[in-house]
Amino acid sequence: MHNRTIALAFSGGLDTSYCVPRLAEDGWTVHTVYVDTGGSSAADRAAIRTQADAMGAVAHHEVDARERVYQRFVRYLIQANVLRGEVYPLSVAAERTQQALSVVDVARGIGAEAVAHGSTGAGNDQVRFDVALRVLAPELAIVTPIRDAGIKRDEAIAYLAARGLPVPARAGSYSINRGLWGTTWGGGWTHDTWAGPPAELIDPPADTPAAREIVLGWEHGLPVSLDGVPLGGPALVARLGELAESYGVGRGIHVGETALGIKGRIGFEAGTALILIGAHRELEKLVLTKWQTFWKDQLGRFYGDRLHEGQYFDPALRDIEALITSSQSRVIGDTRVRLAAGRFQVVGSRSPHSMMDTSIATYGEENRLWTGDEARAFARVSAVPSLLAARASGDGGHG
Repeated sequence: MHNRTIALAFSGGLDTSYCVPRLAEDGWTVHTVYVDTGGSSAADRAAIRTQADAMGAVAHHEVDARERVYQRFVRYLIQANVLRGEVYPLSVAAERTQQALSVVDVARGIGAEAVAHGSTGAGNDQVRFDVALRVLAPELAIVTPIRDAGIKRDEAIAYLAARGLPVPARAGSYSINRGLWGTTWGGGWTHDTWAGPPAELIDPPADTPAAREIVLGWEHGLPVSLDGVPLGGPALVARLGELAESYGVGRGIHVGETALGIKGRIGFEAGTALILIGAHRELEKLVLTKWQTFWKDQLGRFYGDRLHEGQYFDPALRDIEALITSSQSRVIGDTRVRLAAGRFQVVGSRSPHSMMDTSIATYGEENRLWTGDEARAFARVSAVPSLLAARASGDGGHG
C-alpha cells in the first residue's frame, strides 16, 4: 500500500523530532520543513537538517522566510508599537503564522495529503497553526501527534531513546523559540510565578562593552539605517540584535492571557524589538497629533491581540494595517539610543516634520502665538465642563 505524504513543520527540537518517527510508524512518508524566520546561523540550520535526517525524514526542505516575516508582520509591529501586556513584543506569534504559510507552499509542491506540527494541546501555537492551515489549505488534513496523544516531554525523550534516536540537546529543560523578533523560553521555572529566571536571562554578559550611542534612521515609520549605514529590514534587525545581545538588553518575563483563556508565563530576550519600538514611539511623539497617537494605540493593541491569538486572517487586520500605514507618512527622521549593560534609553530624536516648534512657544517658558490674556481665557473656558459637573453633584467635585 502506498504511504501517504505529509509535510511536517520542523524545528529540530524535541517535539518535532518525536513527530518524525511517530508519523512514519503511522504510515506517513514524512517530509520535514524548516522555515527560517530569523535568529539561526548556518551551523544551526545544518544541525536541524542533520536531526531531520537522523529521525528518518525522506526529505528535508528549508525555506528562507525572513523577508516575508519582516514585510508581512514585523513592519506593523514596529509601526503600531505592539507590546503585549506593555512588555512583550510578540516574538513568536507572527513567525508561527508565516511558518504555516510556508509549510502549505511546500506541502502543495510535494503533493502532500496532510500537514503536521508538534504543538501541544495547552499552548497558543496549536491555534496559530490550525487557523492558518484551515484558512489557507482546507483540503489538507492536520495531524498533531503530540497534541492527540498528550505526549509529555519525558515521554518523548524516552520514545526516542528506546529507538536509538538522538535526543535534542537540553530537551528536558526548556522549550526555546528563536526567531527574527526575539527568543522565548518556556517550561521549568516559567510554570511557577514565584520562581525567578536563571542567571543567563537576568545578568548582562560578563564582557559587556562600554556604554555607547547608536543612531537609527527612519523612513515612513520603519528603520532604514544604523549609524548611517543603510540596511534592509531583516539585516538591520539582525545587526541591532547582535548589539543588544552583547549588552544584555531586552530580557524580560511576561505573564498574560493565552488563546485558550488560561494564563501563561514566558521568559524572553528581544532587545531589537524593544529598542526599535521604543525609538519609533519617541519619533512618533514629534510628528503625530494627540488623536492620531490615541487611535493608533487602541488599534495597535487590538492588532497585537488578534495576531497573538492566531487570528491574522481576519479582514479587520487589513483595515488596521491601512490606517497604520497612512499614519506613518511623516514618521521620518533619526533617533539616538544609548546602550549600556542591561538597559537602553532613547536620548534624542529629530524629524523634518517635527511639531515641536519653538517659533510658536517653548513649553513652560514663553509663548509667541498667543497673549497672556488669551491663555487665561483658555484656562477659564477649559474648566467649564468640570465646573458644571461639580455644581450638579452638589459636593464641589469631591464626591
